[in-house]
Amino acid sequence: MDLPLSTAHRIVAELEVEGLLERDSGGRLRHGHRLWELASRGSRAASLREAALPAMEDLLAQTGHHVSLGVLEGTDVLYLERLTSDGSTVNITRTAGRLPVHGCSAGLVFMAHAPEADQERFLHRRLNKLTNATVTDPEHLRGILASIRQSGHCSMAGIIVEESSGISVPVFADRGQVVASLTVIVPLGKEDLPVLVPQLRMASRAITRRLGFDPVAAGMQRSSM
Repeated sequence: MDLPLSTAHRIVAELEVEGLLERDSGGRLRHGHRLWELASRGSRAASLREAALPAMEDLLAQTGHHVSLGVLEGTDVLYLERLTSDGSTVNITRTAGRLPVHGCSAGLVFMAHAPEADQERFLHRRLNKLTNATVTDPEHLRGILASIRQSGHCSMAGIIVEESSGISVPVFADRGQVVASLTVIVPLGKEDLPVLVPQLRMASRAITRRLGFDPVAAGMQRSSM
């Protein structure tokens, strides 16, 4: 910002007094609780997370697998919440962490329901191989996105962590828009879709209702389009 050092020190000191910044034991600055409080009050993510938590907790208890909730943020999935299961598979998602759209089932759910122009931009980007199973071929991805739209869920095995598979469904809100993606992360080879997908859909509908939207009416509206 090209500020004089004395000015920078003064501003930082004022932010510390207000609780917007704080220092850790090593003297390094980090976000303060006051900043978190102000951001949370006006955040749409906070209300979405609050609506989702009861359903996510039920899903964790039912499946015994990690559960996460993500939103689309540019070319990444930003995770608002992550509930873990002791002894389950590797799970690299973390709250306030990001994963690339093409590297997770949650991201592919968003792309499958995105406007055509956004899908084309996605398919024409350079996509990095994260594991041997990561899909980067545009035509292969087109087929995956079409399958997600038809089935209503996405199951991808080992595309970012070789030992794990992600199974995701969309969470709808006003006017049938996809506002989030709900995911369970299971050990590779343990993708019991006939059991897990209905559980995910039930949890997704519960979140949608808590957001004040009628998922049944939304389904009728989409089927008439």
